[in-house]
Amino acid sequence: MNERPTARWAPAPSARALRTAAALLPLGLAGAHIGPAATWLPAVRLPLFPRLAGTGARHHVALTFDDGPDPVATPRFLDALDALGVRATFFVLGESAVRHPALVAEAARRGHELAVHGWSHDRPWRPALAGERAGVARTARAVHDLTGRRPRWYRPPYGILTSSRWLAARRAGLRPVLWSAWGKDWRADATAESVRALVTAQLRGGGTILLHDSDRQSAPGCWRSALDALPGIVRDCREAGLTVGPLGEHGIG
Repeated sequence: MNERPTARWAPAPSARALRTAAALLPLGLAGAHIGPAATWLPAVRLPLFPRLAGTGARHHVALTFDDGPDPVATPRFLDALDALGVRATFFVLGESAVRHPALVAEAARRGHELAVHGWSHDRPWRPALAGERAGVARTARAVHDLTGRRPRWYRPPYGILTSSRWLAARRAGLRPVLWSAWGKDWRADATAESVRALVTAQLRGGGTILLHDSDRQSAPGCWRSALDALPGIVRDCREAGLTVGPLGEHGIG
């Protein structure tokens, strides 16, 4: 006669174990939220996530600007780029784009690419998936409405890509892109010479340059250092046999 196996029941977790799990849960959620922000570090981003770093075709350099549009600074960048025969990608803040719609439309008319930098330049430390989704989607709609083109790229404020921001970009059909070279033009002590030297030291073929066409989030008037450095940066690239243009021509998909 076959005997039925005796059922074995796992003991219920103790109150202490439940309290420990409850205490660790917020830490786990915070880690999952902020973990992707490690890609801000070049030592992590460049070798491990080259597409996120904006690595494209070796003969090309992508030129990008953050934090605009700015009614004082951005027109000067547009004129400088025209004089250099260069097109770039502008990552705009939604609240600034809707405040200066003609400037966004003018950048697109001159052949530049408009991309999403978020609705405002908020710090991302607390999980806020609903808010991030709304802000990214709202900015993407504004860019489309003002230019007639759907944006392709997203760069988070401060370059800090949290899980909420990554999911918000994915929901909006955008690809996150950071950078591989920047001039730290947002600093009060930045000069055209320091910006150019930093970019040149970091830049390789296939790289993505980050500059700023606004001082709204940084030292007053610091955009002038980027503007004055621009001709030298473009010249350095061309002398190295590199083509300068927007991300859409950069070969990262």
